[in-house]
Amino acid sequence: MKPERTPSLEDRIKQVRAEIEAIIDGSVEVVARESPGVPPGVIRNLLTARAPACACAQYLDLNRK
Repeated sequence: MKPERTPSLEDRIKQVRAEIEAIIDGSVEVVARESPGVPPGVIRNLLTARAPACACAQYLDLNRK
């Protein structure tokens, strides 16, 4: 049996960021359904603007709400 390769820190960070992006995209879709006519980019900016530019901090901020 071949031992499993442990992903590098860089790979794990990329994976976590992709998961965070998917969660934020899901939140954008929910708000967009409730706010027809508002561009998704605007909604995304409003959802993430209060948190620092770091995707992890944005997720933690959105998750508290």
